[in-house]
Amino acid sequence: MLENKKILVLGLAKSGLAVSKLLASKNEVIATDQKEQSLDTLKKLEDLHIKFIQSETGEEILDNSFDVVVKNPGIEPHQPCVKKALNLNIPIVNEMEVAYHYLPECVKIIGITGSNGKTTTTTMLYDLLTLHHIPAILGGNIGYPLCDILDKIKKNSVLVLEISDHQLYNFKDFKTDYSILTNLCPTHLDFHGSYENYINVKKKIFNHHTNIDKAYLNKQNADSLKITKDIKSTKYYFNDEKNYYNDEGLFIDGNLVIKLSDIKIKGDHNYENILAALLVLKEFAWDLNIIQNYLKNFNGVEHRLEVVDSKSGILFFNDSKATNPTSTLIALKTMNGKVNLILGGKERSQDFNELNPEIRKVIRIYAIGEVRERVRVYAQSQNIPCRVCETLEKAMVEIQKDASECETVLLSPASASWDQYDKFETRGEEFKKLVEKLFN
Repeated sequence: MLENKKILVLGLAKSGLAVSKLLASKNEVIATDQKEQSLDTLKKLEDLHIKFIQSETGEEILDNSFDVVVKNPGIEPHQPCVKKALNLNIPIVNEMEVAYHYLPECVKIIGITGSNGKTTTTTMLYDLLTLHHIPAILGGNIGYPLCDILDKIKKNSVLVLEISDHQLYNFKDFKTDYSILTNLCPTHLDFHGSYENYINVKKKIFNHHTNIDKAYLNKQNADSLKITKDIKSTKYYFNDEKNYYNDEGLFIDGNLVIKLSDIKIKGDHNYENILAALLVLKEFAWDLNIIQNYLKNFNGVEHRLEVVDSKSGILFFNDSKATNPTSTLIALKTMNGKVNLILGGKERSQDFNELNPEIRKVIRIYAIGEVRERVRVYAQSQNIPCRVCETLEKAMVEIQKDASECETVLLSPASASWDQYDKFETRGEEFKKLVEKLFN
């Protein structure tokens, strides 16, 4: 626990506010963010005796009088204030790392990370544990800062935490009891600088593991196997000869759990997510009827291949969570063809050629965002008509003119949203509103 320290909270948002509140009673806390804060937020900070200083980088605030910097996970490692903290030998942690030291004893932690599938796997596992009357608590990158839910966590609670690479980056003491690595593929390279750096950060999900801790790995993902060769965890695999799916159904320990036709969410990626969730569930409880009923009714997670509507014979999918080409490739695999694809967002050196195996299903591309010119060049290389629209709204106006009955409109941008939106959820919400507004 942190006590009697001078702490700089670098970047507010949900996690920054949560950790500021936690630390304020026993420490001197100064918070900074490049954005102007609402009057309500400023009042809350003032009531907690937290000083707020608006600053582009926070660099001018930091000096050697500070003991700790608590960094918002989204702030990049090469940001000036982060570099200054390193030069001053000031420890840099994040909200989840801080909260870890305030957890009660005898809490089991399940950590879920990976390039794709984290949120779906986390959601399913939490739901299934709850349905089996296990005292599960959901948190982490899924939208619930760990500092905010500490009061709900009791002895013998089971924490189900989605953990992003940005959060893992500043982990030091944080340790899980069960860790799922769904898969690995190149993404967030702008943050990490290289794919090697990225996967080594992902490996931190197994930090401090011994053979009594458990790792759940995708047997068909070569990079996941490569980086976990030397971890000390006891390893369990999905997508192997015992835990797998085929045309008949989904199997755990070689036993049929459910027919594939009975699972409501479709796609190979979702079947892998289910396998991972079930392998961990098996450590706590197992009622086949509960599992089957849940999988027959689970609709998936919002903004992840979410069926928005069918209007004038056109089917609309919101896959705003697809922030890298691998995610968009997964989405295209589930499509039947005649896809109007909305592609683009923040420039992160993503390689759109990764879409090539399924791009034949796309009949038109609508290029949006910062990376729209590269999208246009890619579409041209694939001989696919492309409209450069800059914004999502302009793309939807063009789609209204172009799309016909029996076609699909897919928002699966293969790009982060931060060039135009604060988060991918905001982009997805706008898409759904535009479907309702423009297609009656």
